[in-house]
Amino acid sequence: MSRSCELTGKAVQSGNNVSHANNRTRRKFLPNLCNVTLISDALGQRYRMRISAAALRTVEHRGGLDAFLLKASENELSMRARLLKRQIAKKVAEAAA
Repeated sequence: MSRSCELTGKAVQSGNNVSHANNRTRRKFLPNLCNVTLISDALGQRYRMRISAAALRTVEHRGGLDAFLLKASENELSMRARLLKRQIAKKVAEAAA
């Protein structure tokens, strides 16, 4: 399982540890990933996802998983999240018609 957020695409970054003597050694900056269960109101199901803490705050701020996915661009979502976005959009379109 890759160390990346399924909703925002945040992944491992690399950089340097810099000592007081300005010696540089390579290091990794890991994203703060959480295993959470999010509920889709349109589909009426629960989905387990591995997302960053920042993405979890954004999902809550936008009003839930459905609102977040409908506003998110597809190129930063995981394949599973893209499929879920398409299903939600289809269900919302059916409800509106």
